[in-house]
Amino acid sequence: MSDEWRDRPRTRVVGRTVVVELRGEIDMLTAPGISDHLDSLTAAPEPDLVVDLQQVEFIDCSGLSVLCRARRRIQEHGGRLALVITDPSISRTLRCAGLLGAFHVVDSDPTASRDRP
Repeated sequence: MSDEWRDRPRTRVVGRTVVVELRGEIDMLTAPGISDHLDSLTAAPEPDLVVDLQQVEFIDCSGLSVLCRARRRIQEHGGRLALVITDPSISRTLRCAGLLGAFHVVDSDPTASRDRP
């Protein structure tokens, strides 16, 4: 994974929804930077966040912890969180950890149609 992704995930705003695109591996090396970024996005009241995992190749327990932390913070602030997952191995990892039902999972970016002129 390149340093640019390790340091700051790609983020864009569509309306009032913030879309964070992650890629590569979310593991103990990359999780702290991703967590810091998501913390900054989930600090405001009623955050509306989409975490796009379409380009994620691997996620370990550190990555799952980051997602759970973001979910908890969003719930505390009355917001919404959606995960975009297209890779069956990522879904399987969430399912095996007992977390698949804890998240709103979609198979495409719900802001995609709003993103185009």
